[in-house]
Amino acid sequence: MCLIVFAWQRHPRYRLILAGNRDELYRRPTGDMQWWPDAPSLLAGRDLQAGGTWLAIGRNGRFATVTNYRESMRTETRRRSRGELVSRFVTGTNSPTAYCADISGSDYAGFSLLTSDIDTLYYASNRDPARRTLDAGIYGLSNAALDTPWPKVVRCRRALAELIARDAVNPNAIFTLLADTRPAPTEDVPEGDLPFPLARAVSAPFIRTRDYGTRCTTVVLVGVDDNVLVAERRFDANGERCGDAEFRFKIVPGPHP
Repeated sequence: MCLIVFAWQRHPRYRLILAGNRDELYRRPTGDMQWWPDAPSLLAGRDLQAGGTWLAIGRNGRFATVTNYRESMRTETRRRSRGELVSRFVTGTNSPTAYCADISGSDYAGFSLLTSDIDTLYYASNRDPARRTLDAGIYGLSNAALDTPWPKVVRCRRALAELIARDAVNPNAIFTLLADTRPAPTEDVPEGDLPFPLARAVSAPFIRTRDYGTRCTTVVLVGVDDNVLVAERRFDANGERCGDAEFRFKIVPGPHP
C-alpha cells in the first residue's frame, strides 16, 4: 500500500477500521483479491511479478499490510520482496512482536509493516526505530514513518475521524474518502528526490499519472463480534473504476495452515 488510514479500538462495533490505496506502475501484473489457491485461508491480492502481497487477512483474523518508503521509486535489484512480509505473517503463528523481531531489515528496501493477531496491532519499520504495539487511536501511514504529517495523511486521517464521530463508517463512505484526487498545495508538497510535478501528483490521496497511479482501494472492517468485511475497488490506467469485490466471513480461531 502507499496510503493507509486506520482506527484501532476506537469504535464500539469495530476492532479495526482500515482503508488503503495501493499505488503502483500500471504495467506491473497484479492478481485481484481472492482466497489464494495455494493458501486457502489467506485473503489477499497478489503481486504477480514478485509473488507477495500488500495487504492480507486470514480466516483466523491475522492481518498484515505494508507500505514502501519513497526511496522505492529508485531501482532496487538486490532486495527481497517486501510483499512476502505480509503473507508470511498471516500464514504463520508467531506473535506480531516476535515476528517483527526476526525480520532482517537489511534484506529489504524501506518499509513500514502493520501486523495484528486480533488482540494487538504492531508497527515496525526498517527505517524508523520506533517500532511498537499501538494503543487505541486513529493513525495514518504513507511512504514514510507512521503518522508522518504529509498533507494526504493528515487529510485522510481527519476524514476517518469525522466518519467515526458521526457513526457513519461504511465501505462506500470510506471508498469516497480515499477517492480524493486533490494534490497538496504547492507549498506543502513533501520534499524528496522526485521531480516537483511528480511529487505534487503523488501528494494526492488518489493518484493518476501517465505510468503510475492508484490501482485499488481496500477497506477492512473487523468487528468486535469477529465478523469481517473486506472490500476492494479496482481502477484502470485512466483512474476509472474497473472491478469490485467484497468478502464477508467470521473469524475462526486457530492456525489454519
